[in-house]
Amino acid sequence: MTVTSLGSPGFTVDPWDPGYAAALAAEALTEGGAELGASSATLDLEVEVPAAKWGPVTPAPGTSVPAVLLIADGVRRIDARVWIDDPDGAMPAPGIAASYAAGLVRCEPGAGNAAVLAALEVRRSLFSPSPHVADVVTGVGRYSARPAADGSVEALSLALQQQVTALEVELAASYRAGGGQELLLVDGPLRGRTHLSGTVGYIKTHHTAYLPPPQAAVVSALRGGQRTPVFQMGTSWRRHAWYLRLPTASTAPWAGIARCEAGADLSAEEVVTLADAMALVLPSLAGVDYKDPRAPQNLVPIGGLERLLRHRLGEPRVLYRALRASAARPGA
Repeated sequence: MTVTSLGSPGFTVDPWDPGYAAALAAEALTEGGAELGASSATLDLEVEVPAAKWGPVTPAPGTSVPAVLLIADGVRRIDARVWIDDPDGAMPAPGIAASYAAGLVRCEPGAGNAAVLAALEVRRSLFSPSPHVADVVTGVGRYSARPAADGSVEALSLALQQQVTALEVELAASYRAGGGQELLLVDGPLRGRTHLSGTVGYIKTHHTAYLPPPQAAVVSALRGGQRTPVFQMGTSWRRHAWYLRLPTASTAPWAGIARCEAGADLSAEEVVTLADAMALVLPSLAGVDYKDPRAPQNLVPIGGLERLLRHRLGEPRVLYRALRASAARPGA
């Protein structure tokens, strides 16, 4: 099956399912195995206590928790893989048409963790390395043109993810524009959001083994509500980090383990206070396994926000048909 595009330059919608690589692509993303990969990150294990004295940390009685916790998350979906025509007749450049959304949930830990939707926005974009990529207007909305470093699956996916992160940052900054000092929890690493004050990155899956064996053993020894001492780590960027365990019935060594990240500019006292507050707040927001297969790490507010955001992305079959109809119109 082929779809002919008219106009110069135009675009063509690839007939393959958007979940697969484009028909002529030779590259594919690979998923990591069960084992954690070794890390080359530089570590400072003595931010809170000497490395030789690491052990599980239980927040001290009377530790204060934030009055308001904002939780930010985003979702993405590829609506179609496309080819951008070259007006000189060269090979078309690959691209993706994608929908993405971000939202904020406002929680009040001191008031029974009541959660309300604070902000939500949906956007659609067309990503390609082609210099001829342009906005595409369909019967159900506009896909704004966005550049990508190259046409590989990885580069297109990265360009999309960067827009999701930028939208999360935009919503959080806009919400706080009135001078609010709410603590912000972002789902995923803190990278790209380190300039936001009072922000914690929340990582619920682990692909890299950052800690040496003696300190990694402390992670396995954590009980629900306990955390490791704070440490500092640096790869291409520096940040504070710590691990904590959420309540879980599983006895697997790393079951219920999440990693938190905070800015490298915080003092040791500030980040330790923040780590204690997170160890008190997050267990009460932990997901439950009969509702979410990613429980307990997928927090209840995050799971609910993700479901709402995916619903707001729209019906994928409608968007795909709209893109094909737009590609078939002259001057689309």
